[in-house]
Amino acid sequence: MRWDTGKVHPETGRRMYDSASGFKDETAAYEYGLDRESDVRNDRYIARRDGAVLMKEYVADWLDGIDVGHLRERACRSMSRLYIVPRWGETPVGDIKPSSYRAWRKELLARPNVGADYGREILGLFAMMMDDAVEDELRKASPVSHKRRRGKYAKKVKEKKRHMDIADVHQLACNALIYWGFPGYVFVLTMACTGMRPGELYALRREYVHPQWPASDPDEEQREESLERYAGADVMPAVRVEYQHQWKDSVLTLLPPKYDSCRTLVIPPFLAELLELLMGSHENEWVFPSINNGPLAKANFSYHYWRRIADGRPASAEFDRVRLGQSQSVVSRRPLPGWEGVKAYAGKRLYLLRHGHKEWLDEDGHSRVAVESRMGHELPGVEGTYSNVTPAMERAIMESLQARWEKFVLTLGDEWEPVSPKPLPVDLAGWVKAQVAALREADRSSGS
Repeated sequence: MRWDTGKVHPETGRRMYDSASGFKDETAAYEYGLDRESDVRNDRYIARRDGAVLMKEYVADWLDGIDVGHLRERACRSMSRLYIVPRWGETPVGDIKPSSYRAWRKELLARPNVGADYGREILGLFAMMMDDAVEDELRKASPVSHKRRRGKYAKKVKEKKRHMDIADVHQLACNALIYWGFPGYVFVLTMACTGMRPGELYALRREYVHPQWPASDPDEEQREESLERYAGADVMPAVRVEYQHQWKDSVLTLLPPKYDSCRTLVIPPFLAELLELLMGSHENEWVFPSINNGPLAKANFSYHYWRRIADGRPASAEFDRVRLGQSQSVVSRRPLPGWEGVKAYAGKRLYLLRHGHKEWLDEDGHSRVAVESRMGHELPGVEGTYSNVTPAMERAIMESLQARWEKFVLTLGDEWEPVSPKPLPVDLAGWVKAQVAALREADRSSGS
């Protein structure tokens, strides 16, 4: 049986036909041909030569056609190379069956090196490819079922988190002070009090931080609006999230924040003072330089910094070595005292400080639109369209964060002394004592 596919060969201009054989009689063959012509007339027909395109070829073309951020594109290419192409690369697009997909899905999610979230991301990418294959007329339908899930119920495992206690945050800051220095102390408090993403903190430049900002903003229109709102008679200190630091084509690059979420974040006065002290202590273009005074994004922060800050570290010990034929007992080139980890964050992700910031804002009862905007998110639907963050909302956030700090710093008292293996560039102990003294004086004045 031979039938017209409704297509014309792009080079010869001749009509293209498909065929099939193996029918028991002429009537069965004729009816089969009529069904195929019906599929052609109703745009349901997939030519065998179209469905025969191998997945490895289709995946390559599909990846070249996506228009996403460079990090997302890199992730898509990685998942395709490691998981999709090895399993489906030699299979024609039109031959992937739902039963085969379900077997692969089960096997993939059972792999010890593929977590639940990463597995769902791989499967979601494959599902998008199959949906597009249907639109490209390589398949009649996707093998990925969008119906109600089948099989036994599996409760989603949530990460166990504890309430973010400001005392724990301060202990993390003190650990960072020992290991990293004064930039580390301010870095931890800044992340907890702004909810900035790590890449945004790595790329924070001094011209986008109070008191330089907003007068230093290179965007004239944005500068004028921000001067009126944040630097008027009733000042609200703020930082401007304009960039994130990411590796692109093996080059450390300044890129817009995730979801293009450029935003202004008001900060409590105590943090504004610390940031001003920090920027006065160095001349680096980055607010938070690394231990070696370079860009923090080059340091593999999660491993080389955060794990030591959160998990603790023993004191630097002497070790033996042989140099120039002589045995020596030496210590590290950068000897450090030991410190205890913070139980709530030992083995946990740095990102929990960002999560904890939202927790603080929710706990203090702030507007949902102000909270989500501060986190760099957009509210969906009508609520997002009609809502707006007002100066009063921002001031309420600033004041609640300041009140949280003031309540805590009184517990440190006059005797608190920072631990640091080398002299600090600022009088941190004196700054804390001044904070405590000012609060106690305010309490006495209000009591009288």
